[in-house]
Formats: sequence, structure tokens, C-alpha cells
Amino acid sequence: MPHQLLSLEHFRHRLAHADALPQLVVLGILSGLAAGGLISLFRSADTLLQAWLLSGGAERFEELPDVYRLLLPVAGSLLLIGLFSCIPPQARAVGIVHLLERLSNHQGRLPAFNLLIQWLAAVIALASGHSVGREGPAVHLGAGAGSWLGQKLNLPNNSLRLLVGCGAAAGIAATFNTPLAGVIFAMEIILLEYTMVGFLPVMVAALVGDVVSRALIGEAIVFTAPDLAIGELTQLPLVALLGLLCGLLAAGFHLLQMQTFRLLHWHFSIRFLLAGLLTGLVALYWPEVMGGGYDTIESLFHEPAPILFLCGLLVAKCLLTPVVIGLGIPAGLIGPTLFIGAVAGALLGAVDSLLTGTAHTGMYAMIGMGAMMAALLNAPLAALLAMLELTQNAGIVLPGMLALLIASLTTRYGFKLPSIFHASLLRQGLDVRQAPLAQILSRAAVGSLMRRDICQASSEIHLSTARTLLEAAPYRILVESDKRHFLLPPADLRHYIDSLPEQAPEDLNINLLSIPAHRIDTSYLLYRATLKEALDLLREKELESLVVVSNQEEPMGMISRQQIEEYYHQKQSLS
Repeated sequence: MPHQLLSLEHFRHRLAHADALPQLVVLGILSGLAAGGLISLFRSADTLLQAWLLSGGAERFEELPDVYRLLLPVAGSLLLIGLFSCIPPQARAVGIVHLLERLSNHQGRLPAFNLLIQWLAAVIALASGHSVGREGPAVHLGAGAGSWLGQKLNLPNNSLRLLVGCGAAAGIAATFNTPLAGVIFAMEIILLEYTMVGFLPVMVAALVGDVVSRALIGEAIVFTAPDLAIGELTQLPLVALLGLLCGLLAAGFHLLQMQTFRLLHWHFSIRFLLAGLLTGLVALYWPEVMGGGYDTIESLFHEPAPILFLCGLLVAKCLLTPVVIGLGIPAGLIGPTLFIGAVAGALLGAVDSLLTGTAHTGMYAMIGMGAMMAALLNAPLAALLAMLELTQNAGIVLPGMLALLIASLTTRYGFKLPSIFHASLLRQGLDVRQAPLAQILSRAAVGSLMRRDICQASSEIHLSTARTLLEAAPYRILVESDKRHFLLPPADLRHYIDSLPEQAPEDLNINLLSIPAHRIDTSYLLYRATLKEALDLLREKELESLVVVSNQEEPMGMISRQQIEEYYHQKQSLS
């Protein structure tokens, strides 16, 4: 018995239940280790390649000669064209939108080859100065590590979904050493729900991913921010104005990217070259638009910049980034989002400083960074925590909450815009938001609910075999033949046997396809499927029961529509 409790099969069986918290925490640890290691390799490759290309160090694109700033993005686009030309079209799908689509339609099964392409493509795009960030690739890589772990262990699909969330949280945590923001990002953007059973494994994964990255490559200190706070409550109207400005910028970003998506029917070579050429031309005048721009953000925290420079930089970044990402450059938009918000905040602070001489532009740059992220991603809590963890400045929480609130309301209710990621999916005809029924049924696998008291029989059996089957007192008899497979109530078989003459020989043949009985048509479903998948299949095939089979297609039990409905009503009454 102790040996069975420690077996992988028992582990899988427990994971089929919605309340398998100890097992899920173990998976959170494992996914954190896998994601932390993979992200550490990604960060190291990005840093080393930029150090080799840029004499001033990572992100120092401003120090390049003009001709290099023009040609470097074009060269990066040519490398991406070469990479994409060597792989099939399905392997080119990468990023958070791809992750959400796989989570919605494929139970979180992320192809391993796409992870490799994401790793290579993101390193090329970032090192060549495209106006993109590394956060989207980090989320894809982290989630892919969690998904790969679940697939290798043949875990039920309900736990595979949570492993994707664990990996995404660990990916954010390992990239920026912001574990709390990683947790909330995974819950707000990836899993779209908050539950205690889901929250703890995701938290463990983010913690482990952060520790692994710190141990392997050191701390990812992105910003060194001054300790600033709001001086007087009279500054709050300006903070509210900043929230409104970021909301308007996010709406413009959103609409421009959606319009650029109309060009996706162009061949990727044309789109990538156009993105590289646009980036190079803009970088001739505003080199700060290249890459994530983290060095520029940090400089805005400490020193004010000329108003005309900030205006030009804000327009350039707001127009370039959504076009580059809309053209298909395979990297993220969260970093550029932080950049746009910081520049908008610094600009508003500089204007106020010019008029009143009291504002510190650094504080508004920090607040704008979070407000823009909240507005575009429709994730205000994740944005607030990211702003707090990246700056290590608790003094901006109060004004930051006000700015994030107004920015989110502007895009969400003023312009009726969803998250930029979900808008991209809606454009493809997909909606990843789950109804309450789907949410509850996605948390448990069929193995947690199925009845195991079934037995198998061929369509023709002897009378003695029929008596043996009935002695086992099964709930249903699974009858399989070349023509048909169905479930037979044992009572019907017993009634037929009782109707036979007492002197009937034991080797009498009984054809289960022709005796008077209620035959329940059925279909097969893998044991790792969720209850939602089971209900979808029942509805699609208009069945009342399904046979649950192992990976070797051996029957393990059965599950009915009535069982699933009773489970849902029970869980709904407890919530």
C-alpha cells in the first residue's frame, strides 16, 4: 500500500480531482525549476549577444553609428526570414496569443518545437533592436516548460492547464525577479480565474523560478529607482490626468495593432523586412525606440528630459511598436508598454514642472509605466504589483492605484476594448473567456468522477460467461464488436437469462446485439480529459455516457452526463 501511494499512477489519479493541492504544489515546484532554468538560458543568450553587438553594453543602441542603427534591424529581419523559411507554418506560432489559443483549444499542450523557435526568434529580434520586449517570449517559454513537464508525465488535462499558468508565472518571475507580479499576471491574463487551489501552485512556481534565475545568473535588476512619493494631495488631479492619457494611448496602440493585423496575409518575408526598415528609419532620429528601452526608462526616473524630445519619442514609440508587432515580429509588447507609459508620465511631469516648478518627473514616469500596462493588458492588479516590484518604491502605490483605475476604465468602458491579447484571439474568431460551467468542469478530470465497476464482453458469449459477468455485479457491461460498441444494463441480461429454459446448456451462445435489452450507445474518451471535454463530447455526439480508456485504449470506467451535471450543481452550491 505505501508503495502504491508513492507511484506515478496514484499521483495521476489524485491530480484528476479538483482538490489535489499537495500534488499540485509538487508540480508547481517542478515547473518552477524547469521554467527558471529555461529562462536563465534565454536571458543569458540575449545578454551575451547584445554585449557582442553593442560596445556600450546591453540596450545601448543609442551609441551605435547612424548606419548601424539603420541596418541592424534590417539584418535581424533577414535572419528571422531565414529561420522562418526553414520551418513549417504551424511552428511559426509563438508568443502569448499562441499560448492562449493552445490553452483554449488544445488543453494547454504546447508544441516543444515552437518553444525552440520562440527562443531563437526572440533572441534575434531583441539583439537586432526591434521595438519589442522579452516578456512575451519569457511567458511562452515558461508556460511551455510547464506544459512539457505535464505531457511527459501523461498528467490529466485539468492539471496541464494549471501547469501552463505555473510556468507563465515562473517565466515572468525569472525574467524580472518579480514573483508576485508573475503570479497575478498568470491568474489575470493566462488562467482568467482566482482559486485557492490554483493560486498556491502558481505562487510556488513563481518563487522557485525566481530563486533558480537568481542562483544561475544573478539578480535581474532592471531599474534603480529613486525613493519618491506624492508630496501633496493637490497632485492627484495631475495623476488622474496621467491615467486618462495612458488610457487614450493604450486605445490608440490597440487600434493601430488591430489595423496592422490586416497585413498578415502578406508573406512573412515582406512583413519582416518592412518592420526592420521602419525600425531602422525611426531609430535614425530616436534611437531610444530600439529594444526594450529599459536604460531610457531608468534615466527618466532620475533626470528630466526636454519636452520636445519626449513628445517625439512618445509618438515614435506609439506608432512603431504596434506596427512592428502587428507585422509579426516574434517578441513581446509588455516592455514597450512600460516604455510608453514612462515617457508619457515624464512628459506630463515635465509640463507641470515647467508651469509650477514642483513636480518630479521621475514619480510620474513610474506611475505612467504601470498605468499603460494596466490599460493595454486589462490587468490592473498585475500592473500595480509590477510597478511596485520593479521600482521598489512603496510611495507610489496610492497615486499609482488612481492612475491605473482611470487608465483601465478608459480603455475597458470608454472604448469597450478587451486585453490586447484577447483582442488578437477574437480577431481569429476565438474567445478564451470561460463561462462558469466551463471553469468548474475544467478543474477536474474524468478520472475523479468515473465509475470503475464496469466489465467487458464480446457481442457473442456463452451462457456460463454471462453468469460469471453478472456475479461480479457490474454497473454496466461494455459490449464491443466490429459493428457496434455499447453499454448494456446487467439487469437486462439477467432478465434474458431468467427467461431461458432451466435445461439450457452452459455453452449456449447469447448474442448481445440481438437480445431484448436497452443498449446505450457510447464513445471512448482518454482518462486525462477534463469534465468539460467529456461534456463537450457528449453534446457533440448526442450521447448519455462515455467509456474512459487509458493511453493503451484499455477501458478503465465510464462517466455519464448525469454525473457531470450533478458534480457541477454540487460545486456551484458550495461556491
